[in-house]
Amino acid sequence: MALSSSPKGILIPIPVLVLSAAAAAVFLFFLLSSSSPTSCSCPTTASPAVVQTTGHQQRILTTEEDVEWVKSQIELNGLHMQDNVLRKGINPRTRAQQLQDLIQYKGISHYEQEEAKNHTAFPCPGELLVEEHHSNYGEPWAGGRDVFEFLAASSRLIPESRVLEIGCGTLRVGLHFIRYLMPEHFHCLERDELSLMAAFRYELPAQGLLYKRPLIMKGEDMDFVRFGSGFMYDLVYASAVFLHMPDKLVWVGLERLVSQLKPLDGRIFVSHNIKFCSRLGGDECTKRLKSLGLEYMGKHTHDSLLFNHYEIWFEFRRFIA
Repeated sequence: MALSSSPKGILIPIPVLVLSAAAAAVFLFFLLSSSSPTSCSCPTTASPAVVQTTGHQQRILTTEEDVEWVKSQIELNGLHMQDNVLRKGINPRTRAQQLQDLIQYKGISHYEQEEAKNHTAFPCPGELLVEEHHSNYGEPWAGGRDVFEFLAASSRLIPESRVLEIGCGTLRVGLHFIRYLMPEHFHCLERDELSLMAAFRYELPAQGLLYKRPLIMKGEDMDFVRFGSGFMYDLVYASAVFLHMPDKLVWVGLERLVSQLKPLDGRIFVSHNIKFCSRLGGDECTKRLKSLGLEYMGKHTHDSLLFNHYEIWFEFRRFIA
């Protein structure tokens, strides 16, 4: 039987064509991806609560999850608050008793030579060692952490920020800023000599923060020249300090500080009240601030983490360069 002749060719079903086209598209996508840089629309600014630094994260705010975790640990261990009485291995002492023990016995093991010949690199007075200065405030020492969390988060600070505290005392608040910020980025002007001695001779060494080299100056005249120039502050704050200053001196200090505060983003926070301003009257106060390039941003309160207490803060910013 003779066969009829027909054109030679290959018949390809439609599903195979679709699959081939898809495979080619995928190959082209990977080829282009590998030959061109990737782009990302991720945010470039860090959250004020968590800041990524080399090798670890630095936290500012205590979260609800943190509180729930510590509660669970107390419950897990079946812990209850007990009276602090004499018990095996523990001999409770008041600060006065502890100081007397230190003077009389010098500690369980100590060198008998005079102080100049013993092995203590930086001898500290006993009054500071028993932390008498922690009782210099009208509230618990732990409140310093509350102030730090509020101010650092409100000002959106990062470790590279620069901070000035007017009246840092014994560093109840300042220690937390010094630990968080880069070396030399925390500045303070303080007038009380005993507070400064507690800061330099006890708090900074005991907290392992000497390497942070905070710039702490003795003074009460609102003279900030000694802190240098060529930089701007992200945050300036005064906790209950302006209450003890003449209004005129407060205004002098604000006038000197304005040029060193970052425009718009920089913040000044003042606690408790702003009578230095309100005593002038509302309109006059606003006018005086405006003449310095400052504007009032509002009143805030923040609660303590560990005890029944809240604090009031007044916020200002520099609105012109």
